[in-house]
Amino acid sequence: MPGLARREQPLTVHHLNQLLLVCSLVLLVAVAAVRISSRSGLPSLLVYLGIGIAMGQDGVGNVHFNNAELTQVIGYAALVVILAEGGLGTKWKEIKPALPAATSLALVGIAVSVGVTATAAHYLIGLEWRQALIIGAVVSSTDAAAVFSVLRKVPLPARVTGILEAESGFNDAPVVILVVAFCTAGPVEHWYVLLGEITLELAIGAAIGLAVGWLGSWGLRHVALPASGLYPIAVMAIAVTAYAAGALAHGSGFLAVYLAAMMLGNAKLPHWPATRGFAEGLGWIAQIGMFVLLGLLVTPHEMGDDIVPALVIGLVLTMVARPLSVVVGLLPFRIPWQEQTLLSWAGLRGAVPIILATIPMVSGIAESRRIFNIVFVLVVAYTLIQGPTLPWLARKLRLGEFEGAADLGIESAPLERLRGHLLSVAIPKGSRMHGVEVAELRMPSGAAVTLVVRDGTSFVPLPTTVLRRGDELLVVATDPVRDAAERRLRAVGQGGKLAGWLGLAGNGNGPHSRHSGQ
Repeated sequence: MPGLARREQPLTVHHLNQLLLVCSLVLLVAVAAVRISSRSGLPSLLVYLGIGIAMGQDGVGNVHFNNAELTQVIGYAALVVILAEGGLGTKWKEIKPALPAATSLALVGIAVSVGVTATAAHYLIGLEWRQALIIGAVVSSTDAAAVFSVLRKVPLPARVTGILEAESGFNDAPVVILVVAFCTAGPVEHWYVLLGEITLELAIGAAIGLAVGWLGSWGLRHVALPASGLYPIAVMAIAVTAYAAGALAHGSGFLAVYLAAMMLGNAKLPHWPATRGFAEGLGWIAQIGMFVLLGLLVTPHEMGDDIVPALVIGLVLTMVARPLSVVVGLLPFRIPWQEQTLLSWAGLRGAVPIILATIPMVSGIAESRRIFNIVFVLVVAYTLIQGPTLPWLARKLRLGEFEGAADLGIESAPLERLRGHLLSVAIPKGSRMHGVEVAELRMPSGAAVTLVVRDGTSFVPLPTTVLRRGDELLVVATDPVRDAAERRLRAVGQGGKLAGWLGLAGNGNGPHSRHSGQ
């Protein structure tokens, strides 16, 4: 058939050239738009969605795109990369105290939020219970991309940031399970059956993620790859392996990739700054591609009748469901009301709810297009409100923190044959290593500062050489003291020459020094 032949026409070099031109221009526009979003305080996702809408059938690009299944597949892939990047940037020492509260918020809080939002959608909007439950589940997930991009620019207390980051990394898993269950043909299962499935899938995903992360970090620390550029590729491949293994084992792949990436990010891997930069770049590409594609899927002229229902459901979600879920989820913990207020307002939504809204479309659920439109309008409208006002609310609640001592940038390269390591140390602005003499570093035996690069000039330091901000140090350490050397350098960067006596991690020379991980 001629029509079928046209649809199956292979991609030619000419088509590839056009596609590459369009994609590169979209990326450049999106990169430039980040500056606008950062100055205005708006999450960048709104800019990327706007680019997709502008390219769509109601925009100047007039591109007709309605493939919900392809959008869902690409959205899942992008979410894997975003969760991996977020996990790599999550510091275990900051998230560990907040882990119980975040887990409770991601499980108990989700149940409360789904129940309240679904009830409002049923009685206030008139949706059937199945559709109301789908909307309640879809919009109850805080978005990892939005949280990671916004919160890291806002100086919040460590406990609040830890709870929000962990919650956004954990709650995707139970929400996906709920949405798929509600979209399955036949009656919705009893709550205790769903609870058992969620618990089992989370347990499988957590076990696989931790196992893959531990094995991957152990391998990268003990095997010297021939090129530094291979380390970032290996790290991302390990994280994606955790997702795929978890999903194929009928567990939560999203939880698996987040936990595996978090283990890798806290394992002091070689060439870590390069790996972190590579992962961040992939995360940006995933966000841009995902949001632009979601914008293409939207048909703005069909959304007129869904604006009011979206605003009503969003109002209930923001002012009732989310605060109630925070109060109930954090009931066993002594969290001050100021922090609970901020946690309630900082439940940012983003691409995840919009991606999950494609599941009922693919499953053929009645009114699925309306569900998608309501979720899209809700996310855009309330992101416009919550994103820019989050720093203001933090200041009003007096929860902002002053910037502390900057952490050191340490890059490690293994010397497998020599059984040693080269540590490249960058002293940033604000580091308390400024003004410390080399001898005052009190490095462990087997480690030494061998070279200093200052203002483009390198020299071998003396014990009395005073270090300055902006210096780059080359430290040689034998295998047995490599970790102790890095702990000591980070301790001095945070606490200055008296770090050992101030209780910060050191090399054991101070009377109150103790060992700790990164």
